[in-house]
Amino acid sequence: MTRSIIIVLDSVGIGEMPDACNYGDAGSNTLHNIAEYMGGLELPNLEMLGLGNIHQIKGVQAQAHPKGCYGKMAEASRGKDTTSGHWEIAGVILERALPTFPQGFPQEFIKRYEEAIGRGVIGNEVASGTEIIQRLGEEHVKTGKLIVYTSADSVFQIAAHEEVVPLPELMHYCQTAREMLTGDLQVGRVIARPFLGQAGEFYRTANRHDFALEPPRKTLLEYISEQGLTVNAVGKIHDIYAGKGITDFCPTKNNREGIDKTIEYMGHEHDGLIMTNLVDFDMVYGHRNNAEGYAQALKDFDQRLPEIFKRLKPDDLLIITADHGCDPTTPGTDHTREYVPLLVYGLRIKGGVNLGVRPTFADLGATVAEFLGIDPLPAGKSFLAEIKNG
Repeated sequence: MTRSIIIVLDSVGIGEMPDACNYGDAGSNTLHNIAEYMGGLELPNLEMLGLGNIHQIKGVQAQAHPKGCYGKMAEASRGKDTTSGHWEIAGVILERALPTFPQGFPQEFIKRYEEAIGRGVIGNEVASGTEIIQRLGEEHVKTGKLIVYTSADSVFQIAAHEEVVPLPELMHYCQTAREMLTGDLQVGRVIARPFLGQAGEFYRTANRHDFALEPPRKTLLEYISEQGLTVNAVGKIHDIYAGKGITDFCPTKNNREGIDKTIEYMGHEHDGLIMTNLVDFDMVYGHRNNAEGYAQALKDFDQRLPEIFKRLKPDDLLIITADHGCDPTTPGTDHTREYVPLLVYGLRIKGGVNLGVRPTFADLGATVAEFLGIDPLPAGKSFLAEIKNG
């Protein structure tokens, strides 16, 4: 059996990239800054793999002989978006950043959208999702108008109370927006953001759904499935790749479910890829500037790693990485332009190999392609020869 497991710790960055200042992210360093804020992190399993060898993280020691291979990766694509980060991992580098709307979406588009769905829109601004439902939620409940907002990322987000706009109806409105956002308005994701509660106590539910733009070129996932191998997607992976190349998938409501489903898939007898996104780091803690919660989520993941190690088959390749940063200790609530960690482990993989600074996330995809016997991808350079025993 030949199988690779990629676990994306959504937003777990490891230091500002050289161009971070162009994005307003100078000084961002998600892992380092959380560790400093908390007085140290205890992550013994990630430490064993070599996390402390990548960058100084208080409480996480560098190992003389780490069991994993370690390094960090730079994003070659422009931006710091979930979509561009995941696409690049899978071998698609964007030369042009996905569009963002710091002043909100053009009024002429909003008017056309209101006419198309038969409902009004309020908001249409850059906002925190948890803040805007508190501010505009009561008006939404009274009028039925949808709360539309965006962020520093390429997103069109629609928040609606589940008792005012039933979920199927909200999903229809999102699909309509996805179809209408074309050309210069072609955002990476349209996101359904349902919520419940009463005025002053509104809260988002776990029924979020992403309507992603289709990747402009074939990704690693498609190359793998075209060879008759399985591609199992956990969490929002299916949404991010618009289902392309995925043979089976499982949406999840939180990190715990994501880890559970990953372990379940690892128990199957399939060649190919298991790819997981653990979204709580980003959605629940990074965007809400909750360093304490973020630290606990890191600890929770670390404590589950032995279960994942136990399910590894002799020829499996496990890769733990991220898609961007979202430093909760900085004033803003947006993603941060950071390097991402690269930890590689397997029973037949060398330990202690320093993979250095990879110039693109696509090196990960190129490595997995070679590992699975797929023809080289158009982007990225495989590091398989550096880590493979024999």
